[in-house]
Amino acid sequence: MRLRKVKYAKDLIDDNQDIIIPNPENSKGKWGEIFNNTNPIEIEVGCGKGKFMYELAQKYPNTNFIGIEKFDSVIVRALEKIIVNPLSNLKLIRIDAENINSIFAENEVDQIYLNFSDPWPKRRQAKRRLTSNKFLERYKLVLKPNSLIKFKSDNYGLFESSMMTFNSNEKFVIESISLNLYSDLPKDNIQTEFEKRFVEMGNSIYYIKVKYKEEV
Repeated sequence: MRLRKVKYAKDLIDDNQDIIIPNPENSKGKWGEIFNNTNPIEIEVGCGKGKFMYELAQKYPNTNFIGIEKFDSVIVRALEKIIVNPLSNLKLIRIDAENINSIFAENEVDQIYLNFSDPWPKRRQAKRRLTSNKFLERYKLVLKPNSLIKFKSDNYGLFESSMMTFNSNEKFVIESISLNLYSDLPKDNIQTEFEKRFVEMGNSIYYIKVKYKEEV
């Protein structure tokens, strides 16, 4: 899908550097200083327009949340939500997810959310999936031992390939899995923009919860 350019996006981002952190590589290993506390840090890779992260940050004020998004015209929509009602425990980063290891230090992240990521369905695109082995190796370098990755998608192909990739990696253990999340909906489930739309369309929502079992 072609992104619609938001003409004022760059200016609004530049004017709100307390929310969208500039030069985030300078904060590697120092995110506690950015939030001015030592609370757990949870990140959403591909936060889109920010509904999920914003509601999560409202619900859990003692956890720090960071939304990662690549495109100005998308992340600016998340920024607009935060500007209206600022949350001290929510920040945004505009980077490509491939650079996650330049942003976070070893054992700095307590949980990763992968919500409705691009499925990259063609075989030659497999390495671009956020659950490919290439990305799992990146996640290992930032996750704390026994932390979690939570995955949601309406795309069965991505769900299947993700399940197989997690299952084949000895450092990750699948704790729970669902072929229809809404048949046994977790009490703490928060919808993303895409999720709300897909549920209204009657699409199944696939879910995987994975533990990173690296020893301390």
